[in-house]
This record gives sequence, structure tokens and C-alpha cells, in this order.
Amino acid sequence: MLLRARQFEFPFPRPTLVMGVVNVTPDSFSDGGQFLDPARAVAHAQELVAEGADLLDIGGESTRPGATPVSEAEELRRVIPVIEQLAPRVQVPLSIDTMKPAVARAALAAGASLVNDVAANREADDMWRAVADFGAGYVVMHMRGTPQTMQTHPTYVDVTREVEEFFHDRLQRLAAAGVTAGQVVLDVGIGFGKTLEHNLQLLATLERFTKLQRPVLLGVSRKSFIGGLRSAVAAERLPGSLACACLAVEAGVQIIRTHDVAETIQAIRVTEAILARKTI
Repeated sequence: MLLRARQFEFPFPRPTLVMGVVNVTPDSFSDGGQFLDPARAVAHAQELVAEGADLLDIGGESTRPGATPVSEAEELRRVIPVIEQLAPRVQVPLSIDTMKPAVARAALAAGASLVNDVAANREADDMWRAVADFGAGYVVMHMRGTPQTMQTHPTYVDVTREVEEFFHDRLQRLAAAGVTAGQVVLDVGIGFGKTLEHNLQLLATLERFTKLQRPVLLGVSRKSFIGGLRSAVAAERLPGSLACACLAVEAGVQIIRTHDVAETIQAIRVTEAILARKTI
């Protein structure tokens, strides 16, 4: 299995990739406001690469539950200077975390190589056409509704089966828009239109998604469902995040998205070392 994202190629199996989060926002749930200044965002991104990040995910609009949408112009103002400065300075792929096709196109033109699309439940194909035009990688994330509505009584009969069916449908739609399977990464969307129980069910069945012949990305870093189990605020959720990451690696997940790169790398490398010696 191979992931292609413009000039980058990642063959699998391989050690788990770690995607570092760079939020250029004033209101993200975990670090909102810390890196809104482009210079600080660039410095933070370079620190994450020094810690071992294999990819960087740069976002200019919070997608936490109930977040206020930002205009296309404002999102561009936040992310494009960061991507333009990082592209010549780091040797890892840059991902643009956006729901807006125009922002994705501008970010890819500025040097990004992947699009991380929490709104992959879209019906129009303009985002997918942009991905196809650039030969970029594309993260298909499952979400019910929008960030403003997704946590309003999310209901499933079988959450694992329904997310799996969503991926099959998106792969077909992406192919029709010119995006090859080799460009696609799957993300079950922990916390996006799911209750605590739905999140736990998806985490317990991750191995189902790793059999779809595409890399699976897991984003659980500091998310609120961890706090729902242990009444922990975002800054206190690293242990729970690491527990999920290690279990995901055991299930065969290939990419872990995290705010805490150094700690996550240590945890998953130890997990991989143990699994390499595991006997049946």
C-alpha cells in the first residue's frame, strides 16, 4: 500500500507516522490563540518537526463543537503566510486542515501537499477536483452534520458499519472526481457527530477500517471524550490520548494526529517495539 501526496510517497507497512497539529486560530479547544501569530506558528511547527513529526497539519478555522465559522478571507489570512514560510524550511509534507475548496487550492499552491477535510461528507465535488488537480493527498473524515450541529443528538444503528459504508461511498465519489485511491487517507472522525459511546465503539473496532486498503489516520489528541471518562480539561488529557494512540497502533492504524509530538512518538515506538516481539 502506498500513499501519494504530490512529491511525497509513503509506502506501508512502515513505522507509524505522526502528524503534528499547528492551529493558527484564536479559539481551538486545546491551544486556541497560542499560535495565531504567523511567526509563532512557524516556530512551533519547526519545533514539532525537530521532535520527529512526519507531517504537519495547519488549520485556520476551529472545528470544535459549536465553533463559529470564519470567512474564507480570514482563513486565508491566517494559514497562507504560515504555509509559504514553512514549505521551503521543512522537509515534511504540509497538510491544510480546511473545509473550504478555495482555501485548499491556495494552500496547495503555496506548498501544502495534503488536504485534511473534516467536511468530506460534502455533496459537491469542488474540493475533490482541487485535490485531483494538484495530485495532493486527501484525508476523508467522517462527520455527521457540521461542527455547529454535529453534537446535536447523533444517532447510529451500528456506528462502525455506517462509517465503513461512508468510506466506500466516498472512495467511489473521489474516483469519479479524479482522485485515485492512492491519494486517500481515512479518518473515522472521533468526536465529530458521535457520543462518548460511539467514540469508544469506533476505537474498539479500528481494525475493521485498517482492512480497507488505505492508510487510517486517528485524531484523538486531547479530545473531550477523554474528559468525559475522567473529568479532565484539555491540558490534562495527554495520558488518555496516548492510551488511544497505542491501542490504535496495535490495531494497525498508520497515522496518529497529535498536539504532543515527542510524547506520542515515544509511546508508539515503545508499542511498536513490543508488538514486533509478540508471539502467538
